Amino acid sequence: MPVYALGDDVPRIHRTAFVHPDAVVIGRVSIGEEATVWPGAVLRGDHGGHIDVGDRTSIQDGTVLHTTRDWPTVIGPECVVGHNAHLEGCTVERRCLIGSGSVTLNRATVREGAVVGAAALVPEDFEVPPGVMALGVPARLREASIDPVWMDYAVRSYVEAGARYRSELRRIGP
Repeated sequence: MPVYALGDDVPRIHRTAFVHPDAVVIGRVSIGEEATVWPGAVLRGDHGGHIDVGDRTSIQDGTVLHTTRDWPTVIGPECVVGHNAHLEGCTVERRCLIGSGSVTLNRATVREGAVVGAAALVPEDFEVPPGVMALGVPARLREASIDPVWMDYAVRSYVEAGARYRSELRRIGP
């Protein structure tokens, strides 16, 4: 996996995390216990801020996490960040679902247990309250809740997939 220091900024990846060999991690990035980062994801902590990925959080294929000079990108524990999402300079609290193809921008906050729908745009300075869903472009709020049983299953399945990939993934081609 391409993991790069940038000057004195060296990524910190917990030994139980799984980062796919085709993901890229650069600079001020920290990845927690049993977190997973899947193919094509880019975590680029290069603009003075930092990126934190919480324990047991899954960063799906093609997702981009970036930071700004002034605002870090922080994703709490037990979150699922869908395929091709883009998060920059924002905070996502614990047990959130960030939908595929969504964009969450600077200073936005996604509170505990909230959902950002697929292809939604969460604009700068926007707050998604706990247990609420943000849908559309720009995002509008709708009452919703994540079934805790489903969220437990999603988190557990990605932790298990990461463990399997750590032990079984092997390259067989060029």
